[in-house]
Amino acid sequence: MARFSLIAMMIFVIAPTADAQPSRIIFGSCADQNKKCPIWETMANAKPDLSIMLGDTIYADIEEGRLKPASPEKIAKCYKELNELESFKKFRVAAPMIGTWDDHDYGHNDAGVEWENKDIAQKHFLDFFNIADDSPRRKQKGVYHAEMYGPEGKQVQVILLDTRYFRSPLKKAERTLPGTRIKPYLPNTEADSTMLGEEQWKWLEVQLRKPAALRIIGSSIQVISDEHAFEKWGNIPNDRERLYKLVQDTNANGVVIISGDRHQGEISVDTKSISYPLYDVTSSGLNQASQTWRVLEPNKNRAAGLAYGNHFGMIAIDWTKPDPVVSLQLRHEDGEIAIQQRFNLSLLTAKAKAPPKVAIPAGVISASDALRKNVGDEVTVQFEVQAGRVVGTRILLNSEKDFRSEKNFTVVVNDKARTGKFEKATFETFQSKTIRVKGKISTFQNAMQIQIAEEKSIEIVDMKDE
Repeated sequence: MARFSLIAMMIFVIAPTADAQPSRIIFGSCADQNKKCPIWETMANAKPDLSIMLGDTIYADIEEGRLKPASPEKIAKCYKELNELESFKKFRVAAPMIGTWDDHDYGHNDAGVEWENKDIAQKHFLDFFNIADDSPRRKQKGVYHAEMYGPEGKQVQVILLDTRYFRSPLKKAERTLPGTRIKPYLPNTEADSTMLGEEQWKWLEVQLRKPAALRIIGSSIQVISDEHAFEKWGNIPNDRERLYKLVQDTNANGVVIISGDRHQGEISVDTKSISYPLYDVTSSGLNQASQTWRVLEPNKNRAAGLAYGNHFGMIAIDWTKPDPVVSLQLRHEDGEIAIQQRFNLSLLTAKAKAPPKVAIPAGVISASDALRKNVGDEVTVQFEVQAGRVVGTRILLNSEKDFRSEKNFTVVVNDKARTGKFEKATFETFQSKTIRVKGKISTFQNAMQIQIAEEKSIEIVDMKDE
């Protein structure tokens, strides 16, 4: 494939300057180059300032309708076929285009670190995106990279992750889901399992510490939605926790996640993992989405859904407002808005967490960490009791002042636990104290809690205990 084609030359001409202010950023994933894709022209007509491809930009691992690991020659051929489409040519020169990959342009369905052709696949990927021969990205392992746009104080940072090159093997269930042929992926909780690999993690921390007003993190697979059976960050839960913690610890403002892969669209929001609402906008696919009505999958964090129909994503920012307005959108094939979430950019302001009055030792987790666990998980949780009440013979202890808060975690001290040193315990016994409890996560009216039935499962700790 000839890298320095007329298309490539035109893209170099329209490359953005450092102070260019993007207001219309479009993104999408999942486009089979051998199928009709009228949405390329729709996206070009949307007059974007920047285009982001989130992976599966080509489908190289399909032969006669069946999945088959792609040869290097097949990957190059697929990129060439895409570049020759007139509709794609129009899209490509409409705005600067950057991207990452997913499994089908990586070359092997659901593959990770084990894929034998990943290095040559990376070369073809970089050729397609017209990355110069002397770019450091030609020597780097993996396709992760970042770009910064806009003037000081209004910078838009785009961080594109590589969730393939280093990703540990996934675990699969032995049995299929009832009524299907699907064997769901299971969480890989091994200590050395990773989504990004150590070098990429170090790089990501550096990126998150750079000043920016809005940060768009591109992940080829979904970060927040985790109730489905397929690929997702929830399959390597330790690394998802690490991602949330890194965003929080770096006090990174303005983070919005965009993702693809799923052949459907939705907007998810997590209000518990960091100090402001974390959105994950999934746009998939450009011509691979289901064309017929179907029921939305379960997703407790869904803010809006688009179960079928080809579509693309857009982040529109109105910089003219004193507090810029951000619109997270999914748009139909004709360009009309399908679903949307709007908010002021100030909503995504990091708030440093106050350190706990009593240090949390190894093996013990905070209330916010407990909220990200699953029902049935056995944990040891520590928090300062902010509020609570007595209900019958039970004492309810809350980690937040408002028990209705989505950030609240509750410990229920049942009558059976009120023995020994807690025989005469009241709510005041625990009020404003730091407690440490051990038990299994359960829920009541969708709120996370631990039920305590034994005195030994709860203790009050203070500085002198540490």
